[in-house]
Amino acid sequence: MKTVGIIAEYNPFHNGHAFQLAKAKEITGADYAVVVMSGNFVQRGFPAIMEKSLRAESALLCGADVVIELPVHYASASAEYFASGAVSLLDRLGVVDFLCFGSECGDIDVLSSLADMLLAEDNSFRESLKSHLKKGASYPQARSDALRALSPQNEQIFSQLNHPNNVLGIEYLKMLKKRNSRIIPATVARTGSAYHEKQLNGSCSSALAIRETITNKNDIGSMEKQVPPTVYRLMAQQYQKTFPIVPEDYSAWLSYKLLQEQDKDFSIYFDIDRSLSDRLHKFLPAYTDFSSFCEKIKTRNVTYTKVSRALLHILLNIYQEDMNIFCAEDYVYYARLLGFRKTAAPLMNAMKKNASLPLISRPAEAKRRILCENGSRMFLQDIQASHLYALSVEHKFRQGFQNELQKKPLILP
Repeated sequence: MKTVGIIAEYNPFHNGHAFQLAKAKEITGADYAVVVMSGNFVQRGFPAIMEKSLRAESALLCGADVVIELPVHYASASAEYFASGAVSLLDRLGVVDFLCFGSECGDIDVLSSLADMLLAEDNSFRESLKSHLKKGASYPQARSDALRALSPQNEQIFSQLNHPNNVLGIEYLKMLKKRNSRIIPATVARTGSAYHEKQLNGSCSSALAIRETITNKNDIGSMEKQVPPTVYRLMAQQYQKTFPIVPEDYSAWLSYKLLQEQDKDFSIYFDIDRSLSDRLHKFLPAYTDFSSFCEKIKTRNVTYTKVSRALLHILLNIYQEDMNIFCAEDYVYYARLLGFRKTAAPLMNAMKKNASLPLISRPAEAKRRILCENGSRMFLQDIQASHLYALSVEHKFRQGFQNELQKKPLILP
């Protein structure tokens, strides 16, 4: 039995994701695919456009066999932390043979070489990185410039760092190498629109273009060509009932939280330094909504996405001290099961036998399955984040509140 792992957000699930799932099984010869998926909040520091159960069901209908939730601490973090949490989770399941990810490059050897270079960061690189950061470059740009300055002959290879999926893939590879994992990496070249493309293009548009169309044009009909038929039926059933959820749905809650803590130093929260904390305080009187506040706070070297993540960490009570502890203790303490197919019974049995962390199928059982205080705290914060998301759905669409503690995993034939 061979198993391929996939790390994803599926925000939302579209034709490109279906292609990658099928291709991942094909190129690795895997019998099963395990997906580690972001929950209700994603890496850009935003709420997912649709809740996690709907996205997990989409994946299961289109080739995934098991879907496991990535804890919100990593799902809402930068590429390095996102990759570290997800790879650790896959590795500790004890059944994953391959990790397959999409990339603009499509060449695993090139990406692996870049991962080796970044793992071998020496004093010269660190000094060059600091120099570029002081000049006002964002961290991704400063890192790329530092590498080019120290090794100009590799200019063509370093150009791969300009593409977001390559960067994330490199972080996966770095984490596999750090862990000396037995998991074999593979990559599938992205097809269709570019990651940042905002316009629908053919039948394989970017997730960003799909989100923009759904939220700004209120056009669910355009999705019929962009997503698999089974996914479109799910979307059509739930449109304006449970989604779309957007950052502005959190504007009032964020405003209250910032005002409530306006006398505190925001640098107690994850990934916020003193400089960013001071800037948040400075512009707080001008707060109107989530997105426009991000625009006010961003600078030449502090990106919109970094600000958005910072605000989300404040809203969800994700503290720097907790993250330091979690990362030191191998990142994750449990595997929260969102759904699986009945045909994956052999894989489920293998995970129960080989995993080095508890599999949580029902939240109510977590208290007796997660035996350490730090793991219990991480799980509680996951539950609280899901409840905040459920409140936004209830408020926006007048739906009944979905208590996370009462949820069961999806089981498909």
